[in-house]
Amino acid sequence: MPLRVVLVDDHEMVVAGLKAMLAPFRGRVRVVGEAIGADHAMSIVAGLDPDLVLCDVRMQGASGLDLCRVLRERDPDRKVVLLSVYDDEQYLFQALRAGASGYLLKKISGEELVRQLELAAAGVTVIDTALAGRAVDTAARLQSKEFWPGARHGLTHRESEVLSLMVSGLSNRGIATRLVVSDETVKSHVRSIYRKLGVNDRTGAVATALREGIFH
Repeated sequence: MPLRVVLVDDHEMVVAGLKAMLAPFRGRVRVVGEAIGADHAMSIVAGLDPDLVLCDVRMQGASGLDLCRVLRERDPDRKVVLLSVYDDEQYLFQALRAGASGYLLKKISGEELVRQLELAAAGVTVIDTALAGRAVDTAARLQSKEFWPGARHGLTHRESEVLSLMVSGLSNRGIATRLVVSDETVKSHVRSIYRKLGVNDRTGAVATALREGIFH
């Protein structure tokens, strides 16, 4: 029997694209349901009881990570594979902590996606190969305590420097002056910090840094 899959994304175009990508493989994978946004996914998954849920990581409202946690709480055997454009170890680690059966990138081909979904349904944790190597290296460095403050949250060395200066109260212009870089470079680092810490503004970033003990 083909693998029964429910697709979840907050953009209809993405869902349509995934259905078209999987269509040539109907003998192996069959899309039995789709949900636009995580809020609609719960009832659809409960009603259809698919073999696997393929879900975007970042969506408006509840994220794919949130959906994965809830689905796994309701059914610990539920298989959820997260699909993302973000080639970022931090998202991978968050996905695994949420109980996901895999983390794949949207650049994946149809044939490879089907193969990975079949492996995930069989109980194998699937990770995009380009990301897996970096994740292993990151984990090894964390284990040996070679990393800088903020590394456990996926921050680069420079992002950690920027966050430390944010905690010290410096503005973006002040940070740019201190690090001898452009204002735009600092803004780019700040946006990345927000994304990796899961916050929306400077106050949230500083509060997280203090709460998590990244900086004191």
